[in-house]
Amino acid sequence: MNIRKITSLTMLISFVLCILTSVILYIVPHGRVAYWSNWSLWGLSKTRWSELHLNLGILFLLAGFLHIYYNWKPITVSLKNKAKQLKVFTVNFNIALMLTFIVAIGTYFYIFPMSTILNISESIKDSATIEYGEPPYGHAELSSLKLFTRRVGLDLSKSIELIRQSGIHFESEMQTINDIAKQNNLTPKQVYEIIKPATQKQDADGYSVFSDGPPPGFGRKKLSEVCTDFGLDITETIQALSKKGVKANSTQRIKKIAVINKIDTMAIFEIIRDTIKSSEL
Repeated sequence: MNIRKITSLTMLISFVLCILTSVILYIVPHGRVAYWSNWSLWGLSKTRWSELHLNLGILFLLAGFLHIYYNWKPITVSLKNKAKQLKVFTVNFNIALMLTFIVAIGTYFYIFPMSTILNISESIKDSATIEYGEPPYGHAELSSLKLFTRRVGLDLSKSIELIRQSGIHFESEMQTINDIAKQNNLTPKQVYEIIKPATQKQDADGYSVFSDGPPPGFGRKKLSEVCTDFGLDITETIQALSKKGVKANSTQRIKKIAVINKIDTMAIFEIIRDTIKSSEL
C-alpha cells in the first residue's frame, strides 16, 4: 500500500466526479422547479446531487492537502526565482493569481465571458422551467393544504372536494402538498393541477388578491416579461421606476436593474405592485 499513490488517485477520481456533479448542477432546474416537479437524474434528486457534490468536493480538498504535503518540494521549486530564492509572488504565481482574480471580479460584475457562462446556465434552467412548470411561490410544496390554498387564492373546501373526487388519499388539511403528493405517487405540481379549478378568492373591491411578495423567478425575468405577466404598459412602468430614481429599460433583467441601481429586487417589485394598485383605483 502506497499512501502517496492512494492520495493522488483519490484526488484524481474525486476531481473527475466533481466535474460530473458540477455539470449536472450547471444544468439542473432551479430548486423551486426541481422540488415542485420532483425532478431527478439517474434516480437522484437535486438535493442528492448537491450533497454528492459537496462531499466529493471535501474529499478532493482533503486529498489535495495531502497531495501538497507529499509534493511540497516540487511546489517550492515553482515558487523560486532564477537565483533559486523562495519567492511567493513569482511571475508564474502572479499570472495565476491574476487569472483567478479576473474570473472572480468578472463574475461579480457580470462581465463577458463570465456573464455568458452564467447566461447559458440560466437559459438551460429557464427551458426546464417551461418544461416542468413553476410553483406559485417558493417552496410551495412544503406548505400545508390549508396554507397553500390561502396563499394561491383557492377555496379550501372546494379544493378538498376536488382532491377526493380524484381519488387522492390525504389525512387532513394540515398535511403538506409534498406529503400528499408522495402518498399518492404524484408530484406537487400534479396535486396543484387537480385543485387549480377551485374558485379563486377576491378582495373586498372585487379585484384578485395580489401577492405581497415577488413571484418565483422574478429576478431572472426581463422587465418586458414582467409587464406582460402583470398586464402592465412597459412605458408607464419604466416611468414609474424613473420617478423612484430607478433607471431601467425593457430588455434588462430585474436582477440586473437592481444591481445597476444598487437596490434589491424586492424594492423593484414594490414599485411595480404600487403601479398595479394605482391602475386599479
